[in-house]
This record gives sequence, structure tokens and C-alpha cells, in this order.
Amino acid sequence: MPPKSSTRTEVPPDGGKPATIADVAARAGVSKALVSLALRGEPGPNPVTRERVLAAAEALGYRANRTASLLARRRTRQLGVVANVRNPFQAELVEDLQAAADALGYELALSPLTRTHGEPRAIETLLGVRCEALILLGPISPSRALAELARRIPVVSVGRRVRVAGVDAVLAADDQGVRQAVDHLVALGHRAIAHIDGGTGPIAAVRRRGYQRAMAAHGLQTRVIPGDLTEQAGAAAAAALVGGGEVAPAGGEASSGGGRGARPTAVVAVNDRCAVGVLDALTRAGVGVPTEVSVVGYDDSALAQIAHVDLTTVNQDAARQARLAVEAAVERLDGGRTRRREVVLPPRLVIRGTTAPPR
Repeated sequence: MPPKSSTRTEVPPDGGKPATIADVAARAGVSKALVSLALRGEPGPNPVTRERVLAAAEALGYRANRTASLLARRRTRQLGVVANVRNPFQAELVEDLQAAADALGYELALSPLTRTHGEPRAIETLLGVRCEALILLGPISPSRALAELARRIPVVSVGRRVRVAGVDAVLAADDQGVRQAVDHLVALGHRAIAHIDGGTGPIAAVRRRGYQRAMAAHGLQTRVIPGDLTEQAGAAAAAALVGGGEVAPAGGEASSGGGRGARPTAVVAVNDRCAVGVLDALTRAGVGVPTEVSVVGYDDSALAQIAHVDLTTVNQDAARQARLAVEAAVERLDGGRTRRREVVLPPRLVIRGTTAPPR
């Protein structure tokens, strides 16, 4: 097997100039083209010639400069990823994306979202390093902005449906996932079920609608508590519930036992981070989970699986989403596909220790 390529050319121990492919060709007595084939492990050289080339490269301390090679062919084989690395689920997605990219011979370039580095700037950063396609995790940019971006470069949206030409989408059916959470709570006997909202983003909107429709299907009144995707929002919402703070029902007056300001017996949070904030605030207030309030999250992140958290949540198959996203980008780059592709995966409720029948 040929040695793995490196992104640098090593300087020989004697301090001379780094060896070039021409030096290897001269030492092995073959052409530069044959050296290139041998080092990449591609068909062409016979076994004897290949071994001679590898021996020459080893003797000269030659390492292929992969970046220069790709630039010469006007290819970088880089997939740009925009992700919020403070979000445990997106951080896990990045790991799965890297594995999928490795399998197809691509590299990832990550541009993280921070308080000072928003999505437009993160995208421009990746375009500046000549990424060949972009994979956006839970993008919040308007559809028209994504459509304009897709005219410049292939774009894959993960987690959000974007119905514009040139933008592929890989996502879970979030409305169905929240429906599974509500159905589970109703089956346990809960009727006063609140939802902690995720804010104005498109993914939060889908989950909110899923909650509202599921509650309506069971003949129950909805109660949507303003929040966002963070632990702090979950803690603030839980503190308001425990303290009997004013919480406006989204569907009119709540059903019996769940009136305005009354504590619900169950909470469905927009994601695991928010749910963990709820758990923390309830624990600090001395409210038992699940004996007094059941809690459900969304994402089935590593956070939810920690033993002392043990969160009931919704799994959306992160590894498969990542693999399909990378494949969608590579199919456009290497396969020439031009038609838009959308893949919607079925979510799966994972029942753990934070849900039980109401007391």
C-alpha cells in the first residue's frame, strides 16, 4: 500500500531543498507521471516499478504536497461546513460529516457560528478558502439568500427544508418527532403539556407546529412558552412555571388542571439543551422529575444520554443525516447531478427516565 499523502513537503535531514516529484522520478528511472500514479496507488505501474518508486520517495524524504496537486487541477476537494459547535447535536453531526467525507476522499473545512461570527460571515469564510460545496447545519438565512448562494456553489441544508433550486435538503420529520413525544405523554395520562419554544428559527417553527397539531389531535389546549435553543432559556421557562409566572396559552384557555399560570405536568422542550435547562431549574426548585413534571427533549444528543440526565428525547439519526448530506454534495461535484434532492428521515422517540405517569 502506498504511504498516505501529506499536506506538506518535508525538508531533508541535511537541510537541503525539499525533494520534488522530478527528483523521485530521476532516482527511480521513470517518468513523473508514473511516479504520480504509483504514489496515489492508482493503476498503471507494475508491482516492481511501484516498489522502486516508493523506495526512491522514502530515500529522498519525499511527501506529496496534496494541496498543491489539487490546486493545479483546480480542485480542493473541500466541503465547507457551517455549524454551531456549542450545540451538542451539531457538534456530533460534524464528527459524522468528517467520517462520511473521509470515506469519499474529501476534507472538511469548518466555519463555526459564534456571537460575533454569524452565518453570512461564516459562509463567506468558506467561500474564501475555495470550498467546492457547502453543508449548512440548521441554516437560518432566508430562502432567497440560500438560492443566491446555490447559484455560486452546491449547497446542502441539514435539518431544515429549503425548497429552492440548487439547495439539497436532508432532515428528520420534526413535526412527527414532536408528535411522538406528545403521544407518549398522553398515553402516560398527561393532559397539561407545555411546549418550550425555540424562537423564530425555521426548525423551531416546525417543532412548534408539530406540538400544536398533536395537542389538537388529542383535544387538548396548547401552551407555548417563549424560549430559545439554550439551557438558559429552558431554565428561565421552568422557573416561570414553578413560580406561577404569567404564561400565555397559544390556544386559548388551558384545559382543566392546566389553567393560566398553573404548573403543567409535562414539558416538551424544543431541543435537548433547552430540556437540560428545564431539568436543572426544576431540581433547584425541589420539583421532582418525573414524579411531579415529566420532561422530553429533542435530538438525542450525547448530553441526553448522560446517566444522571437520562433524558427522554427524539432521535433523528445524526449519522445517517451526515452521510446523506456528504453524498448529496459529492453527487453534484463528481456525478454531475443538477436536480434538487430532498431526503426526510423518520425520527424515533427514545424513552428514558424523565417521563412517567402524572401523580
